[in-house]
Amino acid sequence: MRKPSLDRWVLAAFLVVLLSSSCAFASKKEVKKKTNNKEVTYDGTSLIIDGKRELLYSGSIHYPRSTPEMWPSIIERAKQGGLNTIQTYVFWNVHELEQGKFNFSGRTDLVKFIKLIEKNGMYVTLRLGPFIQAEWTHGGLPYWLREVPGIFFRTDNKEFKEHTERYVRTVLDKMKEEKLFASQGGPIILGQIENEYSAVQRAYKQDGINYIKWASKLVDSMKLGIPWVMCKHNDAPDPMINACNGRHCGDTFPGPNKENKPSLWTENWTTQFRVFGDSPVKRSVEDIAFSVARFFSKNGTHVNYYMYHGGTNFGRNGAHYVTTRYYDDAPLDEYGLEREPKYGHLKHLHNALNLCKKPLLWGQPRTEKPGKDTEIRYYEEPGTKSCAAFLANNNTEAAETIKFRGKEYVIAPRSISILPDCKTVVYNTAQIVSHHTSRNFMKSKKANKKFDFNVFTEPLPNKLKGDSYIPVELYGLTKDKTDYGWYTTSFKINKNQLPKKKGAKTTVRIASLGHALHAWFNGEYLGNGHGSHDEKSFVFQEPVTLKEGENHLVMLGVLTGFPDSGAFLEHRYTGPRSVSILGLSSGVLDLTESSKWGNKVGMEGERLGIHTEEGLKKVKWQKFTGKAPGLTWYQTYFDAPESESAAAVRMSGMGKGLIWVNGEGVGRYWMSFLNPLGQSTQIEYHIPRSFLKPKKNLLVIFEEEPNVKPEIIDFVIVNRDTVCSYVGEDYTPSVRHWTRKQDQVQAITDNVSLTATLKCSGNKKISEVEFASFGNPIGTCGNFTLGTCNAPVSKQVIEKHCLGKGECVIPVNKSTFQQDKKDSCKNVVKTLAVQVKCARDKKN
Repeated sequence: MRKPSLDRWVLAAFLVVLLSSSCAFASKKEVKKKTNNKEVTYDGTSLIIDGKRELLYSGSIHYPRSTPEMWPSIIERAKQGGLNTIQTYVFWNVHELEQGKFNFSGRTDLVKFIKLIEKNGMYVTLRLGPFIQAEWTHGGLPYWLREVPGIFFRTDNKEFKEHTERYVRTVLDKMKEEKLFASQGGPIILGQIENEYSAVQRAYKQDGINYIKWASKLVDSMKLGIPWVMCKHNDAPDPMINACNGRHCGDTFPGPNKENKPSLWTENWTTQFRVFGDSPVKRSVEDIAFSVARFFSKNGTHVNYYMYHGGTNFGRNGAHYVTTRYYDDAPLDEYGLEREPKYGHLKHLHNALNLCKKPLLWGQPRTEKPGKDTEIRYYEEPGTKSCAAFLANNNTEAAETIKFRGKEYVIAPRSISILPDCKTVVYNTAQIVSHHTSRNFMKSKKANKKFDFNVFTEPLPNKLKGDSYIPVELYGLTKDKTDYGWYTTSFKINKNQLPKKKGAKTTVRIASLGHALHAWFNGEYLGNGHGSHDEKSFVFQEPVTLKEGENHLVMLGVLTGFPDSGAFLEHRYTGPRSVSILGLSSGVLDLTESSKWGNKVGMEGERLGIHTEEGLKKVKWQKFTGKAPGLTWYQTYFDAPESESAAAVRMSGMGKGLIWVNGEGVGRYWMSFLNPLGQSTQIEYHIPRSFLKPKKNLLVIFEEEPNVKPEIIDFVIVNRDTVCSYVGEDYTPSVRHWTRKQDQVQAITDNVSLTATLKCSGNKKISEVEFASFGNPIGTCGNFTLGTCNAPVSKQVIEKHCLGKGECVIPVNKSTFQQDKKDSCKNVVKTLAVQVKCARDKKN
């Protein structure tokens, strides 16, 4: 009997040992896993991630403004551009379009987007809102929130705080569940609650202060292990970090409101967003680079480019009057292509700042003012040779010479030179040595094979049922389900009211709060009117022919998105507000409150979904014969444009409306709203490749205006195959020649010399040299011309270095281009301007 007992004892002992070993192994695994968890803290210098100070170069990329298929390429290019962080807003109204129904799929798959960033070894800043502005309809707040009884947005309001807390907890719990916070080993290192609140705080007085304290406590109480910021809100309550938004935060930011907080720049605007009716606006990369170098020279350790990739406002998501194309002049353009030199020059800036990392993060700052327009800021780490300097010239017209530590430096007008060892210039903000590109829209041969349009015209309502004695407010009427709301009324005129004077005219006058309007009188189209982003209200006034008896007025109110900024957003109103008939012998007839108004929401075609294959069959289409009235739907089929390049539809000949491809909303277009230069603000409209099939793609257009020309529409493929360089012989050689080893900045190459680089994208090669001049050429990439001085062999030299290559490097010096040793303009500082064409090898 004892043996079985002994056996059981031995077996039990063996199991104990085995379990102990397993526990020990599990414990080791747990410890190993735990080392991936990163504590994120901060002090007066920087964010501290996993015990290490960091310089953070961040870029805003918004997941709903591109497609999941585009995300990997955009994120990879951002990393190659020297970014280590991606910033995104969270868009409440795309995640909870209907109250209580959350969606995180497709373009709203925030988790997938963040995991792609993590896969690229980058950090994430999550800007939660609830209000985001972002030129996004309603500032990201869902429409249904407006209809909650008793609600006031962004203030100490019980109803708003209840819904905000539910939204905030839903999103943050999802992030926590997916282990996406740095404290869990994920990439999210920083969060933002609310957005630029100082712009509205005065309107809400004490309730605003109470609300912002509540919002701060809400996210802080969740103990997620990351710091939180409040941008453009200098009195942000502890422990929130107040951060700067603007173009020149190195000069405009008063600094952190506590000594233990770092200087963070949450929005460095890379350009200006566009609205319909705008003229072209750009921000130079030299100005951006200057502002970043200045911010880092003044204790800044984090910059975020807003936007780094703007993308597209698909469907109806743009705020009022905002174009479909968003921040196209960012380092990555609307299509995700590198906009050079903005992309490359900032990449070089990040490399230069990284060479300064140790002294910036651990050194003591010092400042010298050698002249009226010059300034020296430098950092030295006590007890070491670690030193970095920023030499600034604020003179916008002339170069200045700065003497620093026994050496003279010539600094270009309005620029900063960066010396990561306090003696070697590796970068100047005004001297661009990266290549340039010009974007081309090439007409597609495949997609533009003859296609015929069929049309369906919306029926014009006459007498709609309704008991309203004033025109219904348009936001409330449409409830963000459509851009369109109908208004009809009828009124009687007797003979005595008609004008007595022969030739006298009667006029209908409609005052509207925005955004646009079409009108019909007794079945005849009167025309349309609209406001603008800056002045939304407008007056539409047209002569009408009254008849004795009953007359009918039909109006179509048109939205271009909801407002996205300011206080009391829930109480903004739009649409027709006053309607009257002028010129009657009896005086002005006010129809606003003297007649009953009927209303209808949206177009019949929208209700039937005729922008989809399924919906097409629900109406009778007619062949387009060359002329159509307004409010007409156009549909045709086309094959996908050739190649894998980005694609777009060019809406030449059209007026205003909406575009769908295979049922996907491409966005709003508005060709007829001309800017002061007499041009349409936006002509091309992005069609992501994921929207397309190889053949028979359905294009549906809803056009508001009559007499348009859809036959002029064409499909284009987008490339940046025009590549240029523009480098002066006195420029600083590329920062890529340098590296840092301990406290020393060392050259990577034996010969640090100035070069110009030309590089084609993908597997394309340089097929043609279109322009080359070493002298004083003028112009920009895509539009160079010779100056008064030019080395005759310029083109031959470039052809020898570059033809047939995917990338080439050209030495920029006299010996390369003046082979006969003759210099026809000796006193001129030479510049090399080159323009080449890239193309795929015909063998491929």
